[in-house]
Amino acid sequence: MEGLIVKDKWADLILSGQKTWEIRGSRTHKRGTIGIIKSGSGKVFGTVELIDCIPCTVGRFMAYKEKHCIKEQKMAFHYNQAWAWVVKNPVIFSEPVPYSHPQGAVIWVKLHDLIHAR
Repeated sequence: MEGLIVKDKWADLILSGQKTWEIRGSRTHKRGTIGIIKSGSGKVFGTVELIDCIPCTVGRFMAYKEKHCIKEQKMAFHYNQAWAWVVKNPVIFSEPVPYSHPQGAVIWVKLHDLIHAR
């Protein structure tokens, strides 16, 4: 399994099920269960299923604020091409699971099998 590094505020919204689109500046072809890592924490806080990746035009960004939870319109113009990474079925771990963060990892981290057992 791989873990996605997300800022604390957004990780909480993803794991609560409120945020179902993670807006990124690149597409991903990954699908399936991924861990959610709060940036700088060294811990995996839960999992979600990554089910799709769709281009997010400014119009789509503005029309679906409830999916990405970003209130500032200026964020719609943050990327040359924004992508909505679509997630569902969040699972919050009762205790966050520590992992070893490799040097240079900023988006994805390979996680050990112990995450699967949660």
